[in-house]
Formats: sequence, structure tokens, C-alpha cells
Amino acid sequence: MEVQIISIGNSKGIRLPKTILEKYNLDDKLELEMKDDCIVLKPLKTPRLGWDEAFKKMNAQKDDELLIPDVFEDEEFE
Repeated sequence: MEVQIISIGNSKGIRLPKTILEKYNLDDKLELEMKDDCIVLKPLKTPRLGWDEAFKKMNAQKDDELLIPDVFEDEEFE
């Protein structure tokens, strides 16, 4: 697909067609990766996606106990 480079203030950019935005579920930001002689645009992966549900499930199964104590015996507090 050929796209035109356009001026955006002091910078330049490209416009992505609506069909591409919808097909790849692209929002306001993309990950840009430079590989060899190519520029690769990828959707941003949402960090910690699904963690909230996973933590709730762990809690319900009583699988969220600390692996190490949060306070050690030799610690002193003021």
C-alpha cells in the first residue's frame, strides 16, 4: 500500500486509512520498531491486561499468600 508523507507542523507523518485502524484495533498510540531497512508499526500491548481479574481469582482460591514475609525478624522499626 502506498501512503503519502504529509507535513504536520515542523514534523512529517502518514495517514492510516480508517479500515486499517479498525482492522488492527489501533487507537491513539503505536509501537514503532525499526528492523533492517523497514519501519514496523504495531498496536501497543496493554501492560498488565487481565491482571485485575487474575488477582481476584487468586484471592477467591486463597492462592495469594505472601511467598516471603513482608517484615523480617531482624528488622528494627522506630
